[in-house]
Amino acid sequence: MRLRTALLATTLMAAAPVAANATIITGPYVDLGGGYNLVQTQHGHFNGDGYNNPATGLSSSRYRHKDGFTGFGSFGWGFGNGLRAEVEGVYNYSELNHRSGPANTTSGSDQSYGGLVNVLYDIDLKQFGIDVPITPFVGIGAGYLWQHYNPTTTYYANTPYSTRLGGTRGGFAYQGIVGAAYDIPDVPGLQLTVQYRMLGQTGFGGSVGPFPQSSFNQYGRTEGHVNFDNRFNHQFILGLRYAFDTAPPPPPPAPVVVPPAPTPARTYLVFFDWDRSDLTARAREIVAEAAQASTHVQTTRIEVNGYTDNSAAHPGARGQKYNLGLSIRRADSVKAELIRDGVPATAIDVHGYGEAHPLVPTGPNTREPQNRRVEIILH
Repeated sequence: MRLRTALLATTLMAAAPVAANATIITGPYVDLGGGYNLVQTQHGHFNGDGYNNPATGLSSSRYRHKDGFTGFGSFGWGFGNGLRAEVEGVYNYSELNHRSGPANTTSGSDQSYGGLVNVLYDIDLKQFGIDVPITPFVGIGAGYLWQHYNPTTTYYANTPYSTRLGGTRGGFAYQGIVGAAYDIPDVPGLQLTVQYRMLGQTGFGGSVGPFPQSSFNQYGRTEGHVNFDNRFNHQFILGLRYAFDTAPPPPPPAPVVVPPAPTPARTYLVFFDWDRSDLTARAREIVAEAAQASTHVQTTRIEVNGYTDNSAAHPGARGQKYNLGLSIRRADSVKAELIRDGVPATAIDVHGYGEAHPLVPTGPNTREPQNRRVEIILH
């Protein structure tokens, strides 16, 4: 139950929702942490235990651990691609409160200390489209730990018999690591870490050497020893990590520039047949386009200007006067069509310029189709 609860707490802390960019370490860093140390029940094989097996002095028992704590400090290097390597010093402590077998009372504690080399990998969540200031990581480590049993005594009920365990031995250690780092806001390089570690240590016995044990009864003291199987620590750790050379976060992506929609033309030309002021089918289409455009652009006034070429049905000044009137009639035809297309009459100004301002310069008395026109100008 204790193991399940601690695992759940570590998972919830690592999954807390936040928002910002996570840091991938580049360069040197230091890491400090501490937390709860839960040791699995240990199996011991006893030689010289005359109470449990008087005939041979051989027996097996299990030592149950209670509360404990762990602390570590490490110095490492981040390679900027998620990989890190570090050297770690660690200290573990655990209470012992029970030995299996006949009714007994057991009290004592043990501790381990030493060093490990760890290789870890930070998982950049941004590559999965997740932009949060949390960096999960996994790792493995190996090293050497000394295991020390403080005097641990077992008293058997209703007997004068007791045993005492103690001593220090060293051996190979290994660990697996999983955790997450949270970037502290406004403090570049500083991270809060939560992690779970499974720390294992090879058994003690054989060439490594067992732990000494003493047995006491009414006849005196008997010396023996204990061979322990592999030891497993489950550790739930809260820590602080500081990277000395934190790379600045990448610049934000450039904003996407949406090109402006093309602006509708503000000048439209309507052409007429010679000596005519009525609109052709094509001329009505152009007037309709101008009317539609006036609703899509900011328009305060529509200017309608009529023109003719310099040919005329009558010679001289009489012809010029005639062409002036013809240009006004053409402009009026366009105005009437604009009104039919929904343009308010009050927004339209009509002008007639006769032969003046030709679009194409010509000689006298020339029938030029492009000069027989009305210009619709959106202001």
